[in-house]
Amino acid sequence: MKLAVIYDSKTGNTKQAAEWIAQGMMQEEGVEAQTFHISAVDEAFVNAAKGVVIGSPSYCALMTPAMHDWLLEKASNLDLAGKLGGAFATVQYTHGGGEVVIQSILTNELVFGMLCYSSGGEYGNPYIHLGPVGVNGNKEAHNALENYKDYFTIFGQRFAKKAREIFVETGDRL
Repeated sequence: MKLAVIYDSKTGNTKQAAEWIAQGMMQEEGVEAQTFHISAVDEAFVNAAKGVVIGSPSYCALMTPAMHDWLLEKASNLDLAGKLGGAFATVQYTHGGGEVVIQSILTNELVFGMLCYSSGGEYGNPYIHLGPVGVNGNKEAHNALENYKDYFTIFGQRFAKKAREIFVETGDRL
């Protein structure tokens, strides 16, 4: 089963988070996960994927303008309807708007007809209600993105497990 992680990244932090999510996804048996920057999306892979997780750094408490434009101009050309969708964010400050970024991405996914997944309280600790958010150490010396690695890998693993439950165990019959 194919799963894709699509992201925008300015400093490499969101790219790293995307890679951690993909690593978590591949812990689930039979999953092939790939990451794509919005400038280099493999449309054939994404169209064949059963799930897509989209991420962006926070830019003034919003997704980046490039991610916003990609969602409006490019994502609509992909076959996203019916796929499992998820979202994640990276921020420069602890309270940098990551949840707002995730909510806006999830809203776009819903408009595309995707089935949105967060993991919420289904698995207990760590609770990842809307999607994982990581703080980079660019502005807060006490913080480092590495501190959030487990949240991204765990989210990826949970996302892949849910995609497997929906699409493989049901024989792709919803």
